[in-house]
Amino acid sequence: MENVVLIIHLLLALSLIAVVLLQRSEGGLGSMGGGGGGGAVSGRTAATAMSKVTWVVAIAFICTSIALTIIAAQKSASGSVVDRLGDVPAAEETIPSLPSGDDLLPPTGGDLPLVPSAN
Repeated sequence: MENVVLIIHLLLALSLIAVVLLQRSEGGLGSMGGGGGGGAVSGRTAATAMSKVTWVVAIAFICTSIALTIIAAQKSASGSVVDRLGDVPAAEETIPSLPSGDDLLPPTGGDLPLVPSAN
């Protein structure tokens, strides 16, 4: 059931993007780039077929979003992730022993150079 709703949700998302991109520009950004009058901010309320399709697809997208949220909430465990973390026994903290002062020096080889060769 969740997969079916998820596939419908993805198809609605793609179709919503397509419908919005197919609509005519209303001349945003200070009327730069075409468009013209008769948009949503004007006194004229023209409900074109594309705007109706956009509303229908947007409402369906919101409904599938809510359905996916409800399905995910039902499938989840009775508690949250934080509640499940309390059941895990705490790991013992072990402090590593510090090396003695002799171990910090580089190994002393008889004829080894102190720097690598540049070959």
